[in-house]
Amino acid sequence: MIVSLIFLGGTLFAQNSTVTGVVRDDKGEALEGVTVIVEGTNNATATDALGKYSINAAATASLRFSFIGYKETVVPINGRTVVNATMSENSLLLDNIVVTALGIKKEAKSLSYNVQQVKGSDVMKIPDANLVNDLNGKIAGVTINSSSSGIGGSSRVVMRGAKSINGNNNVLYVIDGIPMPDLKHDQPGDVFSGAGQTGDAMSGINAEDVESISVLSGPSAAALYGSDASNGVILITTKKGAKGSLAVTYTSNCQFSHPFVMPDFQNTYGPSEVGSYYSWGSKLSKASSYKPKDFFRTGTNFTNSVNVSTGTERNQTYMSLGSTNAGGIIHNNDYDRYNFSVRNTSKFLNDKMTLDLSYMMSSVKEENMISQGLYFNPIVEAYLFPPGDQWEKVTYYERYNADRNFPVQYWPYGDNGLSMQNPYWIAERDKFVNHKERHMATASLKWDVRKWISLHGRVKYDNSTERYEKKYSASTNTLFASKFGHYALNHEKSRQLYAEAFATINKYFANQTWNFTSTIGTSFDQRDYDQDGFDGNLKSVANLFTLSNVATAEAKTQFTQSGYTTRKEAVYGSAQLGYKSKAYVDVTARNDWSSKLEQANNSYFYYSAGISGIFTDIFPAIKSDIMPYFKARLSYSEVGNDPDVP
Repeated sequence: MIVSLIFLGGTLFAQNSTVTGVVRDDKGEALEGVTVIVEGTNNATATDALGKYSINAAATASLRFSFIGYKETVVPINGRTVVNATMSENSLLLDNIVVTALGIKKEAKSLSYNVQQVKGSDVMKIPDANLVNDLNGKIAGVTINSSSSGIGGSSRVVMRGAKSINGNNNVLYVIDGIPMPDLKHDQPGDVFSGAGQTGDAMSGINAEDVESISVLSGPSAAALYGSDASNGVILITTKKGAKGSLAVTYTSNCQFSHPFVMPDFQNTYGPSEVGSYYSWGSKLSKASSYKPKDFFRTGTNFTNSVNVSTGTERNQTYMSLGSTNAGGIIHNNDYDRYNFSVRNTSKFLNDKMTLDLSYMMSSVKEENMISQGLYFNPIVEAYLFPPGDQWEKVTYYERYNADRNFPVQYWPYGDNGLSMQNPYWIAERDKFVNHKERHMATASLKWDVRKWISLHGRVKYDNSTERYEKKYSASTNTLFASKFGHYALNHEKSRQLYAEAFATINKYFANQTWNFTSTIGTSFDQRDYDQDGFDGNLKSVANLFTLSNVATAEAKTQFTQSGYTTRKEAVYGSAQLGYKSKAYVDVTARNDWSSKLEQANNSYFYYSAGISGIFTDIFPAIKSDIMPYFKARLSYSEVGNDPDVP
């Protein structure tokens, strides 16, 4: 810059000249859309795609550089013609960045819908075998109910109340932007089914692998995920490797549990007659010391995890191993889970492309997970046991039978019309064992075409195999088994192939007065399910639990085989227009084609729209210590569901 000083009538004037330069971030990458203002004036411009700018300014002036997500920088010109600037990320602003649908990060204040974010470290403070239970009390407007099946059981998450009388009201789980199959077995709704329950898909995830969890409440927030997300989304972002030296972290937690609140039981009146299970007999001379709480044991939960993180500027790797070994408060209700995950992120083509590869594996064993029903539920017998009788004698739940040459169940009370059995026999000898293994492999490629536009493509293959066994030992109640016992085995296989491609635009223009953000894409989701099994009494050899020992000729023996394939194809798009980071307008639209509907009428469309404004920024005069921040938003959405698989 050349400055000419001219004296006219004794007054000194400074002529403006052109100042040029380049604005970069801490990594040396050019920043597009940075606002450059001459301090104390309205003279402003913005950097181009290469981070370059040009502006007229006086030699003694200073330039102010501002950009969303970065700290403002002021640089004096000091007579120079070239003024370059380096901007640093603003960690305070970054704390207000949340992960939204498709894994896209946005400023929380720009959203016209509700998104709540929880850090992974908050989830792990008191770890549960199912990490969803750790969200309880941390998210407003969300009801999380763990099932009665004990350690590792399913969780029901309902956002802003139930939306369907007889349909599924549970949320959609999404890991790193990709929806997960639920793989959830509904809890029984009758009064009979007791044991043999299982956990849901989330009970197999290692909480130590979680970086953050975003909760998208309602269809407006989750519209881009389609009808599966009509009840809301829990979006999980997993950890990546970090650049720098090798870091190894070991985490160990131990929990103990016991019944906290129990019903009050009378212990004044004993059995109506000797051997009876009804406790409305004569008043006891001495109050009984029996408490149903005596049946329960102390539950334990031991979790251990080790993870390794390393990387360079352009390649980072994360790997973890985890184990959860837990025992519920019911005898023989055990849960063992082992996890392995690895993730590698690399950049190439001058950092324009990012390749993200990940693999997650879980192996789970569940044993004797119970529900609220009567059958194979030891709590029924423990709660109804008559005061004054000797509980200690039923703790020896089996006695040797010389005629049969093996121990049989000891239970002198009969079934009392409720198919009762010795509660310890139920826990120790009538076993419900589940083995589940899951493999998830994901590949993602991102191409930053320009600073303001990027293309994304990702594909995921999810394969799950589940094996459910029921083993009823000889002398189990004959309602459930022959005198030799009963055996049931069920195999289930679930596979998902998911692929999607989308483009994102994030462009500032008119000297950063306006901001336009848009996403347009397409997705393909195919799910395959196969099931086969049998269920029957043993025919000749007691306690030999094999298919060859099942009485296949009996009418009660059942053989099952079923399966299905579903496909859902979709196109979707979203757009947001923002004004000075103060007011925003949002619209989304999606069209699905579902194979669950007849081909001639298998298309359905839905959309959402919303507006939001930060009134304390629009009208600075209303901002005060009492009301430092005030935002209002209004949204409307429509969403539909395709039918369940028959």
